[in-house]
Amino acid sequence: MDGDLLRVLSRILHNFYYMTKNPLIRTIYLYLFALVGLVLMVIGAVNFINMGLKAWVFTQADQEQTLWDAPPKPYGIEEKIPTDADVEKIELTETEKQAIKNWVMDYDAWNERTKNIDVAKSRRHREAARNLSFLIVGMPLYLYHWGVIKKETKKDKENA
Repeated sequence: MDGDLLRVLSRILHNFYYMTKNPLIRTIYLYLFALVGLVLMVIGAVNFINMGLKAWVFTQADQEQTLWDAPPKPYGIEEKIPTDADVEKIELTETEKQAIKNWVMDYDAWNERTKNIDVAKSRRHREAARNLSFLIVGMPLYLYHWGVIKKETKKDKENA
């Protein structure tokens, strides 16, 4: 059974590669995937250039990102406290006091977790990984399909 499957797959690949019945479909496929590979490479390269410009020329371009990482919001208190209330005279319930203690602990934990994280640098690393993946996928896709196109064009010119 495995031999039959391999034979069928081999025949399908052979027919696809040499596609003599519908050369137009094969030509469209080759040019389309060469174009897709080229587009992926262009996107990756443009994004890398963008990252380089932000890192070395326009160094303030990523500054607002440091503001995005906000600390945990304070937990709600059941009663609204007027803004003009005397802070010394406000009395909290045990539940509210515990909620404030929990929030302070969460805030301290957030501070500890984020004190060594550079948000802009982290984002640049994420972008670099994505851009590199565009190049890694796009380059072989383009080179293979364009190589097949060039080889077939050369062969057609020799036969003509």
